[in-house]
Amino acid sequence: MAGRISTLIDLSRINLQVHSSDRLAALEEVARQLEDHPDVTHFEEFYAKLVAREELDTTYLGNAIALPHARTQHVNKIVMAVGRSENGISFKDSNEDVKLMFVLGTTKSNPTDYLMCVSSLVKILNKPENLEALMTAATPEEFIQAINTAEEKLLSPA
Repeated sequence: MAGRISTLIDLSRINLQVHSSDRLAALEEVARQLEDHPDVTHFEEFYAKLVAREELDTTYLGNAIALPHARTQHVNKIVMAVGRSENGISFKDSNEDVKLMFVLGTTKSNPTDYLMCVSSLVKILNKPENLEALMTAATPEEFIQAINTAEEKLLSPA
């Protein structure tokens, strides 16, 4: 299903110990996990689009979460990397440090799948128990399991 976060994340693209506290340095640290992704056709151009989007307006969402993203021809389909910071990352126009960052790249030609993905992610992150599970996951495997569990609850009939 388009919009399933669990289909976009893999273990090699989850950094649970982002060291940078500066916004752009942390963005690069997390985005670099996508450098060798088979669906990123030109990483430096993709990264330049991420930075340009971040400079345009903050991607800080609240609740210590940021969603840096770029729509670009330098990816073949939606790609995602995750970064978590124990100490926090200073983001422009926010009064709280970011602790969880989801970096997304998407094609210019398919905004629907991107919007479904963001919608699913926001629904997951709006539930305190899901956010707590993601913030306390000790390993990338636990992080992915927390995403899977949250998605299953989201997709289950009430």
